[in-house]
Amino acid sequence: MNFFSNSKSLGILGGGQLGKMLLYVTRKWDIKTYVLDPSEDCPAKLACNFFFKGDLSDFDTVYKFGKQVETLTIEIENVNVEALEKLEKEGVRVFPQSNVIRIIKNKCIQKDFFKKNKIPTSNFNTYKNIDQIKKDLLNKKIAFPFIWKSAVSGYDGYGVKAIYSEKDIELLNEQESLVEEFIKIEKELAVIVSRSENGQVNSFPVLEMKFNNDINQVEYVLSPARIDKKLYEKAKDISYKVSECLNHVGLIVVELFLTTNGDIIVNEIAPRPHNSGHLTIESCYTCQFEQHIRAILNLPLGHSKMKTPAVMVNLIGDENHTGPVYYKNIDQILAIDSVIPHIYGKKETRPYRKMGHVTVLNSQIEKALQIAKKIKKTIKVISK
Repeated sequence: MNFFSNSKSLGILGGGQLGKMLLYVTRKWDIKTYVLDPSEDCPAKLACNFFFKGDLSDFDTVYKFGKQVETLTIEIENVNVEALEKLEKEGVRVFPQSNVIRIIKNKCIQKDFFKKNKIPTSNFNTYKNIDQIKKDLLNKKIAFPFIWKSAVSGYDGYGVKAIYSEKDIELLNEQESLVEEFIKIEKELAVIVSRSENGQVNSFPVLEMKFNNDINQVEYVLSPARIDKKLYEKAKDISYKVSECLNHVGLIVVELFLTTNGDIIVNEIAPRPHNSGHLTIESCYTCQFEQHIRAILNLPLGHSKMKTPAVMVNLIGDENHTGPVYYKNIDQILAIDSVIPHIYGKKETRPYRKMGHVTVLNSQIEKALQIAKKIKKTIKVISK
């Protein structure tokens, strides 16, 4: 299907920074784009051909939007799946497919998918309410400490909590949720796997993610991961199995734990471009956003090998600032060689909100990490 410089159109559900970076590619190739987002000031608005404001969870809004395009994709999985199912039946090409999004958007269903397909993951139990969790604690089916996750709508550290006591349980919201065993982690890894409609599959280098444990957000991403070859190949093998079992079209990101025992298990998956893959824009021959567009339009997948090692640092809103954004000291890091900032275009900052990222390129990964840490200390995302 030829989308280049003609009347065919691509729709994107979600206009955040991921949508904006997908549009880097569509503008380069002159692909006509439609974007739906609940915010009038979303980052992707200025880069698309047609923008619509609307609720991504509303059936009629998503359905009517999807009827305007030939191919529809997402930058966030919390969308109305029933509308996507109807659109698919009526001939709209929806990628990733609605059944894939349905599996992934609910963490309880996602974990059951891992179990059914013998994909290594942590032990878990699913719950409809908090009383069920308390009952299993009383009956010693689960024990402190454990990880609690909301079934839906969790992101960027929200909807995930480490639970150590009864007091912690009382602070949880009443909703469907997942309880996982507490895993001792050596490293957190990610593999981005791309799959086109004709079955072509490849992946990017294995990534290493370093988290800020206080806010449970990714702080740095390193490419390639600092692990030995055997673990590197094992991480890829597990991720390819996840991709094969899903039979998705587009990208999936498989987040993995390397445990202190040397095991690799799957934590979660995302059916779209991902924060961990932003550094591929500069560090790989084909970035994750172009690869996603290639896959959903059934074009040949690009060369995803690494050109140079890289480290990405997330720019997040200062914990003490809310309001119109100001990037303090950004001019200082622009003077450093092989440092590339990306500002997402969000006009308002708030504590821990992702406002941009900076990629550091260096042939020595440890040197790149040192520079990234300096950048983290230098730039302050504050309000005016």
